[in-house]
Order: sequence, then C-alpha cells, then structure tokens
Amino acid sequence: MTDRIGIFAGDNPFDIARAWLAEAQVSEPNDPNAIALSTVDADGMPNARIVLLKDVEDDGFVFYTNYGSTKGQELDLSGKAAFVMHWKSLRRQIRVRGSVTREDGLQADAYFQSRHPESRLGAWASQQSRPLSSRGALVAQVEKAAAEQGPDPVRPPFWGGFRICPIEIEFWADGASRLHDRFRWSRQGRVGPWAIDRLNP
Repeated sequence: MTDRIGIFAGDNPFDIARAWLAEAQVSEPNDPNAIALSTVDADGMPNARIVLLKDVEDDGFVFYTNYGSTKGQELDLSGKAAFVMHWKSLRRQIRVRGSVTREDGLQADAYFQSRHPESRLGAWASQQSRPLSSRGALVAQVEKAAAEQGPDPVRPPFWGGFRICPIEIEFWADGASRLHDRFRWSRQGRVGPWAIDRLNP
C-alpha cells in the first residue's frame, strides 16, 4: 500500500505519523504540530480546540496543558480523546481516537524546563479557562509568579502532559476528483494487533 499515503515503514502507524510530521515541518508555514483536540464534558457535550503535539512515541501521542483547564478536566473525567492533524501544504491529515493517561513525571519535567522562562512563568500565573477580570489582572498574576518562583521556575503540580494511546489511527491523502486515499489502523484495546483497512473516500 503506497498510493498517495506514502511508503510505509512496515505496518507501524507511529512511524508513518513521524514521517508525515517531519515532512510538514519543512512545508507548513506555521505550527506543523498543531492538532484539533476533541473532548467531551460530563453531559457528553463535545469541545474542540487547537493544541500543539509535542511527541510521537512508539505507542502514543503527547501534549501538555494545565490540568485544571477545561480540556484537562474533561480528559481526566472521560479518559478518552480524539484529534485531527491537518496539513494544507501537503493535503494530508491524520485522525486519532483513543484512551488518555497523564504524563506528570520526569518527561513532563524535562519538557517544561525546555520552555522559555517567561512561558514557564505564564504557566504558573494562568488559571487557565477560568474567568479573568482584565489584562492587567493577568499581568499582575505573572509578576506575582515571578516574585514567588524566581527566574528559573520548575513545573507546577497542576501542569503536565497527556498521552493519547490510540485504538484507531486514520491516514488521509488528497486524491484527484475527490477520490482520496484513506487507510485506517484499528485495534481492540491498547496492546492488540493492528488491523488495516482501506476506506472509501
């Protein structure tokens, strides 16, 4: 199976995802690692927003956020999520659905320390998703965080990663006359073998 999906590295969808992301980092003008992340609240009402994917692991996709944010609370509540990653420059997209776990150990610490100190202070200062009275109030929160945390802040306990371990990954590539190429990897549970299906466009 090559088609417009590309030459597969075996039957490992994570290798394909990494290869596509690497190509997008060359061709996409802004944030090639942006994903549209979908969650649901306690009533089953869906939410979606753009976040930045930070790692494609051998069995999962990792991004970071404030655990107290709306998405953090919804991810903790349902334990499930979906995302789509679309590259207009390449006319490709990847869709993922799966279970979610927190990444709040050494890996999260290392990523947080790699961020600019001002971004780290922002993570301490922002009560993400909660109402804010004014821009001035936010600036005051940042100044307070700087006074309390110093110039080299460590990761806050309320901030860290989420790992999506997929049960389904779909690769889509644009085709002439809207006859697109679609291949879906699916499995039962997090450790089952992958089944691969070609889908109608």
